[in-house]
Amino acid sequence: MARKEFLHILRDPRSLLMAIAIPLLQLTLFGYALTLDVDKVPLVVWNQNDTQATRELLSRFQGSRYFSIREYAASYREVEQAIDASQALVALIVPAEFTRKIEAGRTASLQLIVDGSDSNTATLAMGYAEVVVQNYSQEVLIRKIQRRGGGQLQQPLDLRPRAWFNADMESKNFIIPGLIAVIMNVIAALLTSLTVAREWEMGTMEQLISTPVKANELVLGKLLPYFAIGMLDVLLAVLMGKYLFQVPLRGNAALIFALAAIFLVGVLSVGMLLSIVTRNQLLSSQGAMIVSYLPALLLSGYMFAIHNMPPTLQMVTYLVPTRYFVKSLKSIFLKGLGLEFLILEVGLLLVFGGAIFFLANIKFKKKLV
Repeated sequence: MARKEFLHILRDPRSLLMAIAIPLLQLTLFGYALTLDVDKVPLVVWNQNDTQATRELLSRFQGSRYFSIREYAASYREVEQAIDASQALVALIVPAEFTRKIEAGRTASLQLIVDGSDSNTATLAMGYAEVVVQNYSQEVLIRKIQRRGGGQLQQPLDLRPRAWFNADMESKNFIIPGLIAVIMNVIAALLTSLTVAREWEMGTMEQLISTPVKANELVLGKLLPYFAIGMLDVLLAVLMGKYLFQVPLRGNAALIFALAAIFLVGVLSVGMLLSIVTRNQLLSSQGAMIVSYLPALLLSGYMFAIHNMPPTLQMVTYLVPTRYFVKSLKSIFLKGLGLEFLILEVGLLLVFGGAIFFLANIKFKKKLV
């Protein structure tokens, strides 16, 4: 049965293209296009007080990796037009009395206008701007105290942050491992969702039923070729992640493939189960897309933090196997964790794969009705 399925795949270039090329294409497109880094936020400035103090403040924004001054406006109208036309995401308004108030020892106000249509980017941009202004404000205060004979001042607190596992805080380092899991989940389920249904639609199931091959042997024989293709996809995806996207692989690569093998058995069995139950290629492929893509994308912790979800949805995520595979891949890639730290995830993936494979064997009957 496995040899027959292999021959069918080789004789159908579309299936082979779907099985190998599409995952790699998706990984490439998403890997380059999907990023959560907020760098070089376009900034428009209306500086109504062109002095040394304001130029020093603006140089802090221009020198920061988080902002890029794109335009200098001369009125609120020009500021509004720049934001409306998406030429700038943030606008900084420096009032005319800015330097005079600072020199007089009074509090000078700045206005920051942010395009809130993208709330996540807007929140990060406001946080970055606050840090830049606070640092400048502290330096102005220290210089003023020193001029009054206050002596050398030191900050009472010295916070030295250090990010472990992703020192440069690059989003691709945690997006790519999770993306591998999501793509493999969708592709594997789609591939096997067509196998048994295709036999029914082509009228060849009667011939298979008449053979001495047992039901569980038939199911296993149809899974094996796609399991081999899935493992090849995992190999290519890991190589792309490490060498194309430069994602650090700190853990044991063999552990990745062991977990991928367990995960693939489960998701391939999901597609097989849908194919057995529906006996229709279109219906089974649509069902595979629904049960694999949406939960993997939304409920696995890949795109959205699970602890930020409502309690009910958090409970639902425990039923999504991609959650455990995504966590395992990130832990192995970035943290270099071993099997002793992933016992729970491995155990749940084994339960999922075994249960779905067992259910697919039960549902498949060597009968015409």
